[in-house]
Amino acid sequence: MRKAAFATLGCKVNQYDTETIKGMFQAKGYEIVDFSQIADVYIINTCSVTSLSEKKSRQLMRRASRLNENAIIAVTGCYAQVAKEEIEKIPEIDVITGSSNRKDIINLVEQKFKEKENELSSKNKITSIKEFSSFEDIPILFPPKRTRAFLKIQDGCENYCSYCIIPHTRGKFRSRSLESIIAESKRLIENGFQEIVLTGINLAAYGQDLGKRGSLVNVVKEILQLQNLKRLRLGSLELLEVADSLIDLFNSEDRLCKHLHLPLQSGDDFILKEMNRHYTTSYYREKVNNIRSKVQDISITTDVIVGFPGETEEYFNNTANFIDEMKFAKVHIFPYSKRPKTKAYYLKDQVSEQVKKERVKILEQISENNKEDFEKSFIGKKTKVLFEEEKTVQINGENEKFIEGLTENYLRVFVPFNADYLGDVAKIKVTEHKDQYLFGEILEKQ
Repeated sequence: MRKAAFATLGCKVNQYDTETIKGMFQAKGYEIVDFSQIADVYIINTCSVTSLSEKKSRQLMRRASRLNENAIIAVTGCYAQVAKEEIEKIPEIDVITGSSNRKDIINLVEQKFKEKENELSSKNKITSIKEFSSFEDIPILFPPKRTRAFLKIQDGCENYCSYCIIPHTRGKFRSRSLESIIAESKRLIENGFQEIVLTGINLAAYGQDLGKRGSLVNVVKEILQLQNLKRLRLGSLELLEVADSLIDLFNSEDRLCKHLHLPLQSGDDFILKEMNRHYTTSYYREKVNNIRSKVQDISITTDVIVGFPGETEEYFNNTANFIDEMKFAKVHIFPYSKRPKTKAYYLKDQVSEQVKKERVKILEQISENNKEDFEKSFIGKKTKVLFEEEKTVQINGENEKFIEGLTENYLRVFVPFNADYLGDVAKIKVTEHKDQYLFGEILEKQ
């Protein structure tokens, strides 16, 4: 039995894609092993959002070669899509499939086993992003043994934010059919998953290519009709695409997790315009405040880019003040990274790396303070937690054993260890916040 090892960089969409590829290899009889082990084939699902992610991708390629110089090394994902010529110069790489042709990767790998010395390399088998016209529907054949499952229902983006390489790596907007989504959801539920997380590159705009039946609201309603699903969670959503009817569902469907990730990217209107984001801070504020007024205790998280070209100290301070005002449950902060083929790549007034680092630290402190305040607001409240794993936490210098999981609001909570609750949803009462952790006590299984 041949062994296959996988490594994934980047977003939850990439994580989902990796699981589909794993399933294909398992169906062919491969044993899946950890990436640190000796394997016959290494598959690296790459990311190209930042220069750091590309660097990490190359490091993984070299690491795989050191682990087994005779292994087949296959590279897929966004970095492979936009930098095929660059990756082809790495002699150890055998297969490159990019963001498309994932269905072919198993055949290309097996062909390489047979034709290791053949000059006709499968590296050349990459489809241009201009040819991405339909959703590449690959089911997860062997779902990983976890409590939460990611389900990709959309791919591609045509927004062309000036900093973003994704339209060049993922291609045109493509939605998965509702029939396929429901079939995959049923199978995940049958495999014991308690929570499904819907993902996509531009998830909120799902269905704009499908006609009248296509909308994220319809998908959510259809999935929630399935029995035995405990929770449904939404991935990152562009605020401009979030429909009022979707927000209304949070109050009528208690299995829909009260958590929205709404990328902001900047808290300054000039920078937002330069980013081609198509909204202002006042619009963002109004929409988020409206959501909060309708859905009690909803968790709003966001993304922010620091050091975009032309971001003066004044513009940065506007962002810092806006983030502090909005009191996000969590902020993912990224220093701006120049991406070839994007409009921002050619802008002047690039911000130095040192200034970016300083600004990241400032925003991290603001974010951490607001995160802690949000977490503490749940002390004394009852909520539901999906317990996923056991965890040892150091409390007052002593190691204590807990089980931990996420609330519907995307808060991580620890309760005293009890193996009976692992993999299940339980109602708990949050009792305290200590050493940057939330703790609670179990009331009953759900």
